[in-house]
Amino acid sequence: MRVVVVSDTHAPRRWRSCPPRVAEHLRRADVILHAGDVCTADVLDELSAYGPVHAVLGNNDGPDVADWGAPERLELDLDGLRVAMVHDSGQAKGRTARMRRWFPDADLVVFGHSHIPMDQTGDGVRIFNPGSPTDRRRQPHGTVGELDIQDGRLIEARIIPVT
Repeated sequence: MRVVVVSDTHAPRRWRSCPPRVAEHLRRADVILHAGDVCTADVLDELSAYGPVHAVLGNNDGPDVADWGAPERLELDLDGLRVAMVHDSGQAKGRTARMRRWFPDADLVVFGHSHIPMDQTGDGVRIFNPGSPTDRRRQPHGTVGELDIQDGRLIEARIIPVT
């Protein structure tokens, strides 16, 4: 299973429509995860044209994103891998321990908010932030994430520059 992970698209200010380099990855996705700060549910509808979408609410998301079906936290089974999602994972210090407490059964926690791409393991959990494809802030590139999952195992996780 190929999963494309995006976060912090900040539409319409930063995402007016799907950037072509992001669309290249979405076309190959079996599942799409959006880790919040969508800012308008239209983005989730646009992503849904590429495949099934699961999203969580970010601090900049309004009622339309909640009405679309995005909760504050979400736990999924993706081909046997237990994946949890939250937008804001809190401060860097103690993050993996906190994610383990929040999601005791998760193999992987996907989050956003910081716009800083990250793939880290600690306290028995792997955490993954794809960064932002459209609002790179102090990062050298806008980024998305890809996860390859097979038989309950995360085979590979990649942070991919798209700008």
